[in-house]
Amino acid sequence: MPVSPAYRPDPRFAALGADFADVVAPADFPQTILRHRNDRAAASVGLETLKDAEWLAHFARFEALPQNQPAPLAMRYHGHQFRTYNPELGDGRGFLFAQLRETGSDRLLDLATKGSGQTPWSRSGDGRLTLKGGVREVLAATMLEAQGVPTSRAFSLVETGEALVRGDEPSPTRSAVLTRLSYSHIRFGTFQRHAFFDRADLIGRLVEHVVEVYFPHLSGEADLPAAMLAETVKRTANMAARWMAAGFVHGVLNTDNMVVTGESFDYGPWRFMPRNDPAFTAAYFDQTGLYSFGRQPEAAFWNLQQLAACLTLVTGSDGLVAALNSFDVAYREALRAAVLDRLGVASVGETEDVALISALFRAMAEAGDAVRWEPVFFDWFGGDVGRAMDGVRGAAYASEGFTAFRDLLAAHVPVRPERLQAEYFQRPVPEELLIEEVEAMWAPIAEDDDWAPLQAKLARIEAMRAALL
Repeated sequence: MPVSPAYRPDPRFAALGADFADVVAPADFPQTILRHRNDRAAASVGLETLKDAEWLAHFARFEALPQNQPAPLAMRYHGHQFRTYNPELGDGRGFLFAQLRETGSDRLLDLATKGSGQTPWSRSGDGRLTLKGGVREVLAATMLEAQGVPTSRAFSLVETGEALVRGDEPSPTRSAVLTRLSYSHIRFGTFQRHAFFDRADLIGRLVEHVVEVYFPHLSGEADLPAAMLAETVKRTANMAARWMAAGFVHGVLNTDNMVVTGESFDYGPWRFMPRNDPAFTAAYFDQTGLYSFGRQPEAAFWNLQQLAACLTLVTGSDGLVAALNSFDVAYREALRAAVLDRLGVASVGETEDVALISALFRAMAEAGDAVRWEPVFFDWFGGDVGRAMDGVRGAAYASEGFTAFRDLLAAHVPVRPERLQAEYFQRPVPEELLIEEVEAMWAPIAEDDDWAPLQAKLARIEAMRAALL
């Protein structure tokens, strides 16, 4: 197979052994139609040279990549689902397929699946993914990456020719298998499983693995579990802050959907908010608003507490408590950096930055439906007051609610103002990804097998990402 010189296989997880995963076989699909291949992501791991037939061999039939993991591994984990502990979890419709080094960063990345067939952890499920679900994950991951959120990338989407029955979609519906490229699939729930069985030895081995593979700069720390937790706290706080700056609601912040490296992944009932609304929820089944937009930092912290509880089996509580106590400061700093990045302006100082961000969020809340989330960051990018006030939403920004924000923004200089010359910023409206547009893109696929609107949307999001780099 014609891999590029950048291809560097490094299958590390398999060495942990049978206590951590089960060898499984992929489903034998009746059809394999390539619907999406992320060549930019593929180039980062030396797989962009694959021809489409070779791509399907590896990402539809899951033939092993050269010198990589010899067989798929369904990872074992438990987790809290809406804060109720579930010991029956695990990779029920996915598996870890391969691990590779990323060009430039040298990070170890996972290629893992969703919808690849039944495993020992499928329970009563069919192990499949709907094509619509796959399309939604492609969109979510692409948009979040463009907005600077640490996220898995939708690497491949293949339609698989089966008719699926789902209670929350018109059925029968089309099937697919998704492959994502992600920085670790070691979940908080991976630790929870071993704590459930009182296996301190396995928790210790997993801590050592995480530090060796993902956090080698911590290798000299005296209290390795606490040091690992502190790093995960920092990364999780950053992820949550970036969600908040993006106006993104993940929807299902269970402990099995949080990874130790602080990367957003597994997009089910996600939503981008139309306007600033802390109570906005993504999942129709989140009837109490547990994972609403404004409660996402709280949810992330609660999950970190569950991870810390597992680590008490291998270390004392003092270091773990200190690590947890660092969350608030880490989150505030990350949110400040994230919002300034989204505005394209430099920091003036903590006090001034916080005042700016508070004034912005307050103004957006007061404006209600008059301003939507993404257009605000588009209009004010680079701190150009004239551009925002002269634009199509200038009347809304002239309101008293935005006065304090405009005054505070004047002190912040733009970062790389040449970015405003990109074609993306010459448009009157930015790229958004509200649920109505998602449904509008799915309709021609479902009715006429017309993928042009989706492909055009992905191209526009890519232009957005390139403009914001």
